[in-house]
Amino acid sequence: MGKKGRLDTPPRKVRLKAYEIAAYETTNSQFAAFVSATGYVTDAERLHNALTFRTPLPEFRWIPDKDASWRYPNGLRLGGIGDKMDHPVTSISFADALAYCKWAKVRLPTLDEWEVACRAGTKGDWFFGDDFSLMGYYANVWHGRDHTEPDSSDGYEYTSPVGSFLPNPRGLYDMYGNVFEFCSGRMPRDKSKSLVHSRGGSWWCSAHACCFFNSADIGNVSIHASFSNQGFRVAKG
Repeated sequence: MGKKGRLDTPPRKVRLKAYEIAAYETTNSQFAAFVSATGYVTDAERLHNALTFRTPLPEFRWIPDKDASWRYPNGLRLGGIGDKMDHPVTSISFADALAYCKWAKVRLPTLDEWEVACRAGTKGDWFFGDDFSLMGYYANVWHGRDHTEPDSSDGYEYTSPVGSFLPNPRGLYDMYGNVFEFCSGRMPRDKSKSLVHSRGGSWWCSAHACCFFNSADIGNVSIHASFSNQGFRVAKG
């Protein structure tokens, strides 16, 4: 695992116990079932701290929206999830993901489990080989030069229904792009317990900004932060 030159994820070998990991990212439909059964209120609904995206915006700029939540991931203006129940749930925090996992009797994959599943036995940056031009077949990512103009060149400006792109060799969909996926575990240089991690990149990520749609890189986020490009998939075992 890992990559040469990365301080947090250097090349290394790991040994893992057997585990199962979901083929798809957790959907709005699945999260809605959890909320319906438990009455759970997400951090974004409680703290009114969701960060949303609407073009045009400068690079790495997000819009605070007190009305945004998993039901309205990019704010009321862009509409809700009524016709997107098969899209990955977003605008939830790491704490929200843990609450869902407890209810569903599953867990988040560890950082190492996620990478092993994503790589599917491969050793390069991407499980499909070294040709970056193939990314569009496997991932919902941002193909524009920047975020000052909308980009729906792959059919989607924001999230896409899970499984819309080709899977990796293990049959796992959306390991790159669509939404960042929360993982459990710490990294050697972590200083704060409020810092958590996610992997795989998102619909917002591009070759020119936040190029995290690969097998090695790991992102950082606050435990109670909610972004409209952040979700999760689950694991067992």
